[in-house]
Amino acid sequence: MVTPRDFVCTTPFTFKSGQVLPGFTMRYETYGQLNRARDNAILICHALSGDHHCAGRHSAADRKPGWWDHLIGPGRAVDTDRFYVICANCLGGCSGTTGPSSIDPATGKSYGIAFPFVTINDMVRSQKRLLDHLGVDQLHAVIGGSMGGMQALLWAILYPNFVRRVLAMATTAREGAQAIAFNEVGRQAIMQDPAWEQGNYPADGGPRVGLAIARMMAHITYLSDASMERKFGRRKRVTTTTAHGENPYSFDIQFEVESYLRYQGQSFINRFDANSYLYITRALDHFDLAHAYGSLEQAFAPVQAETLVVGFTSDWLFPPEQNREIALTLLRAGKRASYAELATDRGHDSFLLESPDLYRIVRGFLEREHEFVLDFSI
Repeated sequence: MVTPRDFVCTTPFTFKSGQVLPGFTMRYETYGQLNRARDNAILICHALSGDHHCAGRHSAADRKPGWWDHLIGPGRAVDTDRFYVICANCLGGCSGTTGPSSIDPATGKSYGIAFPFVTINDMVRSQKRLLDHLGVDQLHAVIGGSMGGMQALLWAILYPNFVRRVLAMATTAREGAQAIAFNEVGRQAIMQDPAWEQGNYPADGGPRVGLAIARMMAHITYLSDASMERKFGRRKRVTTTTAHGENPYSFDIQFEVESYLRYQGQSFINRFDANSYLYITRALDHFDLAHAYGSLEQAFAPVQAETLVVGFTSDWLFPPEQNREIALTLLRAGKRASYAELATDRGHDSFLLESPDLYRIVRGFLEREHEFVLDFSI
């Protein structure tokens, strides 16, 4: 059983854009115990639609555990009997951390799109304040997939003396044109919904239709053709009936995959804020380490952490070659880096799904005492 906690930062926070908040709240969960040396901490960074609840349950009646519960826990690959694990909802989010849906103390109303522009850099720097508050002197590792992997890489760049190991999965050093295009379609679905109201919608309202469509479209990119074919194929549901039987000539749900996507859309709108979706997808779009530092080699120049990058063969959102490029560039920059590529047909979300091969890699990287080398490293 785990209980979320809130870190309230009362000192001003300056965003990369130059905008300033007088302070912020960050919701987080911890698992395991910080040791006397204060150096056994592992930070888990979540992806776009994730949050601070990465493991355990909030109550005995909680039917759904944290989103990485099969990876994190006593005796698991990220062993909470050995490590002190921390996961926080990112700045700009909507699960207890300050974001667009939070109340602006200057107006007494939610920030909406008056909230400062958020970058991955801002997410990482705000997390550092949390770790300082928790008394963590050094991170044994930072682990993240997708957007979490971006944060993990930036941790090693911004705080090279603080991070010993980085494990980045299904990620990229820069958001490419295709991923930006998918994000823009999702944003337009939200912003063209009349209920968006220029971002000033009430707490109990908002562009629910637009947000559901954005989620449906994005979720397709997290899967693969093979996984969808295996799970759904062309299986049909019972459709609208007439006096003469089923009517295939309607726009009601007819295929199982349609039902699945609509379920994903509806469940998402019950837990996510539309403006947060706009802000976080735009933060992803702006992530480009080579542009920010002059080149990818220069971006990785400060890195001291040993890094393991994991790609998945069926990931077409952040494909293996983008993950491989990170490890190769680190090696060219004289850094300690390895790359593992797992054969799977489950798409981008492979890093979130149960996988004994992934568990073995993660455990080996975190617990080994000497230099880590994989049989299938570069």
